[in-house]
Amino acid sequence: MLKRWLSYIVPIKIHQKKSSVSKNLEVTWANGQLVLDSKNTNYSYGSLQRVLRKGLKKIGFNHIRNMQDVLVLGVAGGSVIKTLTDEIKFTGKITGVEIDPEVIKLANEYFGLHQIPNLKMVVGDAFDYVLRTPFQYDLIVIDVFQDTTMPNFLFEKFFMNKIGSLLKTNGYILFNTMILHKDDNARNDQYHAQFNNKPFKVTRLPRVESHNELILIHRYQ
Repeated sequence: MLKRWLSYIVPIKIHQKKSSVSKNLEVTWANGQLVLDSKNTNYSYGSLQRVLRKGLKKIGFNHIRNMQDVLVLGVAGGSVIKTLTDEIKFTGKITGVEIDPEVIKLANEYFGLHQIPNLKMVVGDAFDYVLRTPFQYDLIVIDVFQDTTMPNFLFEKFFMNKIGSLLKTNGYILFNTMILHKDDNARNDQYHAQFNNKPFKVTRLPRVESHNELILIHRYQ
């Protein structure tokens, strides 16, 4: 409890772990809240939770509450899953895909991810999961990073077509992207143009954090 109160003054690191996938992982008390960070960015809770919560709010909490199946690609500490279950009160099926088993261990130990009854965790690669899954989803959250790097496959036409095919009618994709350079804006412009065709409508949401841009994709038929 003391560390929590002190964290309003200065962040207090309580756990650090090396990972072959994410390199460096840290659990820290910051502003009275436990957060999960990589070396250079916030992985879960903190600013990232605020970013993704805004996207979920844009879709509509009531609408999400009535959905049946949600897919989360890139779970990390599970902050978006906690928003779904604790705040939105979503009780349908959640499938989480996370490539780094060390991240999942921390998510279970410090954030109680394993205690969520309607969550099924898959330890594996997001691209491979999307390629092979036979299921469709009402909501797909894409939050795939390795520190500050986004894998190129997320922006390739093949993956865009495949992930679009996994979306039910009137479903949504919430895609969290990182903007660090001028080229990243051009990349998002191209992504928008390629995806913004029938039966999809694409919206780029105003930024909550300067380096994160949310892309919202709605399958309207």
